[in-house]
Amino acid sequence: MPTSDVPDVSVVIIVYNDEERLPRAVRSVLDQTLNNLEVIIADDCSTDGTERVARSLEASDPRVRYVRLEQNSGGCSAPRNRGIEVARAPHVMFLDSDDELPRHACKSLLLVAEETGVDFVTGEVTRLFEETNTTGLWYPHLFTERRVVNGIAERPEYFFDHLSTNKLYRTAFIRDNALTFPEGIHYEDQLFSAQAFSLAESFAVVPWSVYTWRLAPESVSISSSRHKIQNVADRIGVARLIDTWFEENGRAALRAEKDYKFLRHDFRLYLGDLPFRDLEWTAEFADVVNPYLDEISDETYARLSREERICIHLLRTGRLAELQVAARQLGRPQLAPRFVTEEGEATYWGAETPADDASRRELDISEWHMNRQVLASGRLRHELTSVKMRGPILCLDIRTYDPSGLITDGTEATVKLAAHKKPLSVPLVLRPDGDGQYVSHAEVDLRKVPVGKVGVATRRHPVIALERDGAHRTDVLLAEHDQPDFRATVTYHKFGIHYLRVKAEQKGAGRLEVTWQRSGVLKTLEPLGPYARKAKDKVGKVKKILVGNEGKATAYDVVSKLPRKRSLAVFEAMEGRGYADNPRYIYEELKRRNLPIDVVWVYSGNRASFPKDVPVVRRGSFAYGRALARATYWVDSHNLPYLYPKPKGTRYLQTWHGQTFKAMGFDVPSLRQAPAAEQEAFRAGVARWDALVCPSAEFERTFVPAFEVSADLIRSGYPRNDVLVRWAEPEQQARVAAAREALHIPSDRKVLLYAPTFRDAARRTGQSVRVDFEALAPYLSDEWVVVVRTHPYDRFKIDPELGHFLRDGSTYADINDLMLLSDAVLTDYSSLMFDYANTGRPILLYTDDYEAYRGGDRGTYYDLEEIAPGPMLTTTEDLAAAVRDLDGVQERHAQRYARFQEMFCSYETGHASKMVVDAFFEGGTHD
Repeated sequence: MPTSDVPDVSVVIIVYNDEERLPRAVRSVLDQTLNNLEVIIADDCSTDGTERVARSLEASDPRVRYVRLEQNSGGCSAPRNRGIEVARAPHVMFLDSDDELPRHACKSLLLVAEETGVDFVTGEVTRLFEETNTTGLWYPHLFTERRVVNGIAERPEYFFDHLSTNKLYRTAFIRDNALTFPEGIHYEDQLFSAQAFSLAESFAVVPWSVYTWRLAPESVSISSSRHKIQNVADRIGVARLIDTWFEENGRAALRAEKDYKFLRHDFRLYLGDLPFRDLEWTAEFADVVNPYLDEISDETYARLSREERICIHLLRTGRLAELQVAARQLGRPQLAPRFVTEEGEATYWGAETPADDASRRELDISEWHMNRQVLASGRLRHELTSVKMRGPILCLDIRTYDPSGLITDGTEATVKLAAHKKPLSVPLVLRPDGDGQYVSHAEVDLRKVPVGKVGVATRRHPVIALERDGAHRTDVLLAEHDQPDFRATVTYHKFGIHYLRVKAEQKGAGRLEVTWQRSGVLKTLEPLGPYARKAKDKVGKVKKILVGNEGKATAYDVVSKLPRKRSLAVFEAMEGRGYADNPRYIYEELKRRNLPIDVVWVYSGNRASFPKDVPVVRRGSFAYGRALARATYWVDSHNLPYLYPKPKGTRYLQTWHGQTFKAMGFDVPSLRQAPAAEQEAFRAGVARWDALVCPSAEFERTFVPAFEVSADLIRSGYPRNDVLVRWAEPEQQARVAAAREALHIPSDRKVLLYAPTFRDAARRTGQSVRVDFEALAPYLSDEWVVVVRTHPYDRFKIDPELGHFLRDGSTYADINDLMLLSDAVLTDYSSLMFDYANTGRPILLYTDDYEAYRGGDRGTYYDLEEIAPGPMLTTTEDLAAAVRDLDGVQERHAQRYARFQEMFCSYETGHASKMVVDAFFEGGTHD
């Protein structure tokens, strides 16, 4: 055969009785950007129309070949092995008939294979959940970057990547090593992949998706049949085959890593299912798995989480009813045990003190610090003891387990259930019933749950919400897996009939679940397909014109031509996120002077931080546009939406929200290179400003030209920093006391405020939180509490195991409360460091990703190493040492700190609010 007739890649598609989906899989290969390939359809002796469909595909494209097994093998191995036998290309891939390949998969993998010369290349898998049309990634932490691994011993975590379908193999590598899929047993991928990883001299990893794994709503695949004991036996069987192969091929040293993967992946799946199994099934499960668990080393078990070790210990010791209780905690760190036992300094899982050393070792949960937790982040457990329906009324009896004593007098409880946006809240009375236990009863009228303007088709879960002294939390409501299903027909005013179903969720934590299904006209539109979509699109366009930005702009334009309301001022801080920042302190100065100005505040979410006597308007609403159109004064910290041109006669005070370490405005390449229309919109937004508050000469040097500011400059310092300059005054100390009490910080603990900035390319991922708190806690938790305050563009959740050491500061709209509270600050590149320098207190910088941050797309105005007012730290050990030696840190950095204050606090006098009001508001005078 001429060389030109040899394909570059053979893709083996296995199929059995899948005539409907096979063409989609084949098309995903034929449409690849790599054209020189072949498709081998390996049919496991289908009995439906698969053969007819496959032969039609073969006839339609010369790259398609069809091979058929003479008898059904009952698994995936035999057809894949047949595909390996007939493959003509130097590289081979595997595809299941119900899945697909992304368009560039073959070409991108082949290029890496040819460039590196590795035995195979592996890439990310996208799991597509067809019921919800959502996606998730398969072990994404394994595919964060492109790399070549020189043998599995170098990176044993890749044993978790046990699929065969997300890899492109050298065909010679498979054939030379006589690699085949084991026939007659399920989970054949696991043995094949373990052998491939162990035999490969090198393999490559790529950080992009190379396989789309489609998961149907009611999948009947082998991997979803975990309720069958034979399925468990198959998992154990293939694990034993891997162990035997390791022994026979001189790779016994890899056994421990494979065992860890088995416990963390394969076995972990069954543990998570145990709350939904009866005790008889669980006993059979124990009989099958315990002999194999007995062969795994204590060192391997020690690598598991405490929750996993508790479950395994209960399983191996036959405490199966307790095991089902404990299994609900897996992956849910805020879910408490029902009971704990204390003995001396130790705390144990369960209602009794462990009787032997092994039980003491495995059930010791002292590391959770159960007696030092707080309401916001501690562990609780709410279980349904009875669920009934009385017509449309859902009647719930609940038992709450609170082994940490988080619930105290003044704790308010509600059951919340949302179907659309705003939830229905039903008050809940928690009545003590035993040590650390409460019982309650709620009646939820499903007719009162808001369903939006056109009803809903959704699935939701009631939650228990607790609140006390500003701290709040919501927790899942656990249902028994065998509770009865209930159905109800509910008529909502204007929205017609909905059919509701109430049942226990059969996965995850096992929550109570309520499902709404539309009926009537809205339901009948669904099957009309494109016609319904077109009608919906037309309705959407009309809605956009009437109530969207077009409608708001039109209404604003009309109102803005009316005379100004001379006494009206619109104040907005942090895009409406709260009563804070510079506008707050300017407003309070106006109130103190009793000036004849009526202020309306803007909110975008929770209104809790605003004083009760302050009129508020929701950001983006028609009322918001109306207020802006009529106001004589705009005061804002972030830049009001471009949608609203400033009316004639209105004066706009821009306070901004911080000094500039990272590049801003036209100094940012993305804006500098943006289309002219985008640049002009930016300029027009800035041109509305009449005055800009300046905190320092450095701010004028960087920010002002970057934004092309033409407004008057008020060189006053930041109004929000007045309280930081005057931190020792009684008013500020009262705020400190209130914040300590609200955050439940013991009086003998010092406070470190941790406030990192966001990363442009990783917003809302939590990646800005660089500090390893678990490693830091042993060094500092006896003396310090860390208050974590991430940027609003990021997110962070405190693990209950660290609740004794960490506090969540995100509920404070005004970060000044946290700065006043703290003894030192830990940040990275946040402009908060410029404000904090006004206190004179220590500033620590955790900058383990400094080179990446400085070299990012945005860039910075300063080399932090030259201006840093404190140490730049990159390890847990160095951070702990710096916190323990703050006096020494201050002494060693005194000159740098003073120079930093001179650069960035030069206009700060503690009287900025007065100076701004004098400069901007007519008639303002000093008192």
